[in-house]
Amino acid sequence: MKRKKIILAATSALAVLTLAACSDGTNKDIATMKGGTITVSDFYDEAKLESSNQTLVQRMIIYKVFNNKYGDKVTDKKVDAEYKKQAESLGDGFESQLKAAGYTEDSYKDYIRNNLALEAGLKAHVDITKDDLKTAWESFHPEVEAQIIKLSSEDDAKSVKEKADKGDDFTKLAKENSTDTTTKDDGGKIKFDSETTTVPNEVKEAAFKLKDGEISDVISATNASTYATDYYVVKMVKTSSKGDDMDKYKDELKEIATQTKLNDSAFTTKVIGEVLKEANVKIKDDAFESVLSAFTTSSSGSEATSDSEKSTDSSSTEKSTEATDSSETATTDSSK
Repeated sequence: MKRKKIILAATSALAVLTLAACSDGTNKDIATMKGGTITVSDFYDEAKLESSNQTLVQRMIIYKVFNNKYGDKVTDKKVDAEYKKQAESLGDGFESQLKAAGYTEDSYKDYIRNNLALEAGLKAHVDITKDDLKTAWESFHPEVEAQIIKLSSEDDAKSVKEKADKGDDFTKLAKENSTDTTTKDDGGKIKFDSETTTVPNEVKEAAFKLKDGEISDVISATNASTYATDYYVVKMVKTSSKGDDMDKYKDELKEIATQTKLNDSAFTTKVIGEVLKEANVKIKDDAFESVLSAFTTSSSGSEATSDSEKSTDSSSTEKSTEATDSSETATTDSSK
């Protein structure tokens, strides 16, 4: 399961849309003072030029279009399951991160729903070829069973390694020394394959080279959340070899190839551009006339324009506006 963080919401951008929506076409006052007044219109005219607000409008367009076309593929059950998964992965810090980001449970579920609809739309355009499967096969390693001990210092890791080499019980060492709260109580037991995201790549690569019962050297890996260096000692319990039969792992390879496509900005840009073009998106405010131009399909030769007359032939990418992790996933702020 991919560990996710909640990114702080762009509050200034949200304020623009909120105030604009509340204006109902009238020029309401925000503040008055001697010699002047600041109105909703004044604020909107200033704020809409900010890059964060341009990005927000771009994101809102993409989400709206994909929800309209693919929203029926996203059930409440899927949204609730993703919400629960993220809450469990972040533990006690989840609610505080939601609050700090300006989300409620309902608004964050809307964010999840948007990402899942975008992901569903992207996946609907994935066409896996034999070459894609062969590429996935090259880096694929089937699931192994191992025990890991995670430590915060190299000296601690070396000490644990020495004890393990001398025959100390690895399960006991893990329970007494590991800083990995997910595995330590079970003696460091864990299963993972080449696509597992909860185990650092450095650890996976070292582990896959071990034979049953073999213990690794000290492995250093950069923590993706804190950017600090963590240290690992791994014992292989039951290794596996993929052999030569690709068909045996056809489902796994299809999933890997699909995720590779979703991580390819050229692919996602093309797909989103096609969907936006089909939706006949038109920009009504000249201030946002270029909001989609960076994502315009280059091969089309057209650019996003204001609605004065033209519809946009546009594209973007949720890996650039971030659908998920689902795939980390990527993670973006979403309008609430």
